[in-house]
Amino acid sequence: MSEENGFGAGDIAAGQTSLDHDGEGALDDAKLRSALEAVLLVVDSPVSADELATAVDQDRRRVHTMLTRMSEELTQANSGMDLRFAGDGWRYYTRAEYAPYVERLLLDGARSKLTRAALETLAVIAYRQPVSRARVSAIRGVNVDGVIRTLVARGLINEVGTDAATTATTYGTTELFLERLGLASLSEMPDLAPLLPDVDVIDDLDEEISSDPRFAKLDAHRSDSTGNESSGPDPDDSAAPLPDTDNQD
Repeated sequence: MSEENGFGAGDIAAGQTSLDHDGEGALDDAKLRSALEAVLLVVDSPVSADELATAVDQDRRRVHTMLTRMSEELTQANSGMDLRFAGDGWRYYTRAEYAPYVERLLLDGARSKLTRAALETLAVIAYRQPVSRARVSAIRGVNVDGVIRTLVARGLINEVGTDAATTATTYGTTELFLERLGLASLSEMPDLAPLLPDVDVIDDLDEEISSDPRFAKLDAHRSDSTGNESSGPDPDDSAAPLPDTDNQD
């Protein structure tokens, strides 16, 4: 390692770059617990003691001891949260005996009404699948990133491949979508004409979009930067809610 990385050969020889160091400033137990809680609350997969030690800049053995203590105390208190070592790391979980309450909330949320923006976006994807976000945006005339995240979270659409020309992720409907509409297959969907412009018009629009370098760049950018998108709601997703599709005739 070079000096520009914050340490030199002398440091390596002295073992000062090990994960078992005390960091620049040792945290007391209360602050260490709080730091670990903060980190564990934002992870979406188990994190090893080594990674956690690096994150809080503390001795790995001390971090492991604190994690074990935190786990035992949550169990003794019969907390709704359960800190467990699973697979290759630590993570918070819902305690099994309280799972029914969590399921009730999630199921109620899954059946909540879709907004007008979500229904319009879902219609475009259903009739034009497989289709990229950029093309859905072009057809609707607004940004649809937030709405698509909502539809994916609801299980109504998912990623089905990539666009051959732009390598952008393409989306299609799921089995749950058919189930919610009471359809056996997409062929049972109503004709497109009464709902959207004539299919030839949309095909012409597709060709225009494909030949426009601005949309090609947009598709490529969307595909490469999914992880950097804002997690906030799409402005267009705040429209007044409409009745759920599976409750309509």
